[in-house]
Amino acid sequence: MSDDRRILLLRGVNVGANRKLPMADLRALLAGLGLEQVSTHIQSGNAVFRDPACRPDLGPGIAQAIAADFPVAPEALIFDPPAFAAILAANPFDEDTAQIGFLARPAAIDAARLNRLTQGDEAWHASEAALYLHLPHGVGRSKLAAGAEKAMGAPLTMRNPRVCRAILTLAEEL
Repeated sequence: MSDDRRILLLRGVNVGANRKLPMADLRALLAGLGLEQVSTHIQSGNAVFRDPACRPDLGPGIAQAIAADFPVAPEALIFDPPAFAAILAANPFDEDTAQIGFLARPAAIDAARLNRLTQGDEAWHASEAALYLHLPHGVGRSKLAAGAEKAMGAPLTMRNPRVCRAILTLAEEL
């Protein structure tokens, strides 16, 4: 029997007045799609659940269901726990200064642009699945963080490693 545990990361929810998606509503929506043992972590669109049908197209289906019911149409990135753990383990930077940009699809990296955006002691590293940022002065005023998605040429959603670890723990406990 295959493992039906999944991790959902939504891109761009609860980041502005018009992009609100209460996590209780997200849990209800996911359960309504036939997903089981749904749990969310913080208010930024992180969820774990079981998908007994093991649907390969689950991300677009979730995104469409959200867009039909809420004023937001986020990218819905789906991972199984081993893939998510591998992305987290590949982070080359200190957990206290890192951000991980999970990619929605393969990227056409503009390394020159990323290098131009990098200020002071910031740094970046890209893999097939993620963009890792070293932001010792935080994400808020970083030009690298602000311009990363355009430089990657693919949608991405940022999480810090501590949040990722908490999400992974929730998924492993399902």
